Amino acid sequence: MNPLLSRLQPYPFERLRQLFAGVQPNPAYAPISLGIGEPRHPTPAFLKDTLCQAIQSPDGGLANYPATGGTPALKQACATWLARRYGLEVDANSQILPVNGSREALFALAQVVVDPRAFAQGEEPVVVCPNPFYQIYEGAAYLSGAQPWFAPSDPQRNFATDWASVPHEIWARTQLVYTCSPGNPTGAVMPLEEWAQLFELSDRYGFVIASDECYSEIYFRDEPPLGGLQAAHRLGRTDFRRLISLTSLSKRSNVPGLRSGFVAGDAALIRDFLLYRTYHGSAMSTTVQAASAAAWLDEDHVRDNREQYRAKFAAVTPMLATVMDVRLPDAGFYLWAGVPAHFGGQDHSGHPQRDTVFARELYAQYNVTVLPGSYLAREAQGHNPGRHRVRMALVAETAECVEAARRIVRFIQSA
Repeated sequence: MNPLLSRLQPYPFERLRQLFAGVQPNPAYAPISLGIGEPRHPTPAFLKDTLCQAIQSPDGGLANYPATGGTPALKQACATWLARRYGLEVDANSQILPVNGSREALFALAQVVVDPRAFAQGEEPVVVCPNPFYQIYEGAAYLSGAQPWFAPSDPQRNFATDWASVPHEIWARTQLVYTCSPGNPTGAVMPLEEWAQLFELSDRYGFVIASDECYSEIYFRDEPPLGGLQAAHRLGRTDFRRLISLTSLSKRSNVPGLRSGFVAGDAALIRDFLLYRTYHGSAMSTTVQAASAAAWLDEDHVRDNREQYRAKFAAVTPMLATVMDVRLPDAGFYLWAGVPAHFGGQDHSGHPQRDTVFARELYAQYNVTVLPGSYLAREAQGHNPGRHRVRMALVAETAECVEAARRIVRFIQSA
């Protein structure tokens, strides 16, 4: 077996299952889960209709192997969306590649970029990740033969990553940097100045930037979140050198089961990624591609989806703010909430860790599931930035999320 598999840590939801082992939630309350970031708004009818029409075509899209590079129609739809959303002109043939959801591509990209032989024996290459972070980054780093390094985040700046604090000796070994904007779990959006800093570091040290942007279309300000390619273009980096943007239809269009997204950016990286994927067997079904093209070309359902989230967060956030350290995020569908100090508890190292106590007791007493923040971060530089916080995914209908908030308020006030 590949010895690198032993480095992988349990996924947050497996740790949550272990935390809840033996707990019988209060039967007086119907279960409400705010734990998993799985969109639960209805899939737009026109997407289901398009998928059915594609499968009912003469060959149903099933009689031939799909091309790994994607159909011209889908790639052009993706390019049209980039132009409409970000004001960018990209070459659909050389700078766009359809993928089976951003998660699959985030993992696979590390296998393309990282050269585990680049340094002297015993000195592993580095993949830099934000902290807290999406755990795929860590797994991708380990299985590519690299060592993840978790960049500190600043709670005073909505957990923005402090790139300047990464030591020179780490940057010198870095081959790949994952960014997430809007961030999971914090909802923070990287401003242009932060992108400029990261691009300067990329020029100096030669690493690739993978910009995870799957939450870009759920936002609460008038100005939509800045994208990585958009930032590069504004800064004169029109070739998008050493930059790949990854996005998905899962959150934007409420189709996580479609497994559809695309990557865009540096044409040389796209070419190498296509070569890898040709061997990896990652071609997207042409029926899925047809539905995906329709989704990227339509904005009405995206605006409706965004308004549903805005109404939901407007109802829930003020309620929770009366008892927790929580505020409206820049974007995304998570609340990153601080747990009140009177919830005691310790982790396995004896450190105070009230997030796991809070999550377990909330589940037991009120049958509401939230995810401990420490499960979404790592102990790095002597600190786990998720400790004492919980992530709440407001993916259910508004009434259910409001009921969950009422229970949380009662739970905290009675503790």
